[in-house]
Amino acid sequence: MDTMENRKKLTGCLFAAFTITVWGSTFISSKKLLAVYSPAQIMLTRFLLAYCALWLLRPRKLALTWKQECAFVLLGLSGCSLYFYTENTALTYTLASNVSIIVTAAPIFTAVLAHLTGEERFRRQTLWGFLAAFAGVVLVVCNGTFVLKLNPLGDLLALAAALCWACYSVLLRRTAEHLDPILTTRRTLFWGILTALPMVLLEGLPYPTAPLLTPVAAGNFLFLGLLGSGLCFILWNRAFHYLGVVTTNSFIYLQPFITILVAWLFLGEPVSPLALLGAGLITAGLVVAQHVSPTQNIPAKNGAGQ
Repeated sequence: MDTMENRKKLTGCLFAAFTITVWGSTFISSKKLLAVYSPAQIMLTRFLLAYCALWLLRPRKLALTWKQECAFVLLGLSGCSLYFYTENTALTYTLASNVSIIVTAAPIFTAVLAHLTGEERFRRQTLWGFLAAFAGVVLVVCNGTFVLKLNPLGDLLALAAALCWACYSVLLRRTAEHLDPILTTRRTLFWGILTALPMVLLEGLPYPTAPLLTPVAAGNFLFLGLLGSGLCFILWNRAFHYLGVVTTNSFIYLQPFITILVAWLFLGEPVSPLALLGAGLITAGLVVAQHVSPTQNIPAKNGAGQ
């Protein structure tokens, strides 16, 4: 039994680590596409690509009750359209470093919300691990040049994005625990598309189609859609099942370092010793946050954390 549990945890960690690696790389693809497309257009296109791919992968319907359907509307809003809209809009008002730091508050928001809803218990070492990881995030994001300029609107939007992701995480665990992860991801994307469409229409900007035929635009959109919004949402869903929402979301702390590492590899942007120190703190924080003593290894409601 212990071997099986360890295997599940290892699988969950691999799924979460792979997902965060891809998500950390998506910022580079989005940066290239932003030269031609608006954030809302990029968001909608990647959702459409992922949705179509998942239909081809699993061409059958998902039967839901009206209460479950309402939950998926909220999942599409909190995990797709509203999350991406608040995060991308925050970047237009405040520094990218501010957004990166504030959005990594999502794991601690998730831990508190999961505790309040009875999904998972909030443990003391979780807090210490989160604090260590957050300190590492600050070092990574600053990357040797500490610049922090507060902008109330932009920073509040980034905070809203973190809260959206926390709501999405807990709601997904409660709603989709025993449903097919491919079908639940597709239904979430469906409502993400429907709620993102008005945002694109309200912008009133023309959608350039010619760049879609170029390798750069097509390649980046396929990467964002098929991997970033298709495969990774499925793997993140399974990681929730194996690790619980709190442990899985703690991997979000790795995202800023992965983004800087990918930018160093593909864009030639420098990585400072402070960023490497930050990566070490993040790793230590993840280890501390995930450590559970035998007396605390008691599942919460619905078997969360098993």
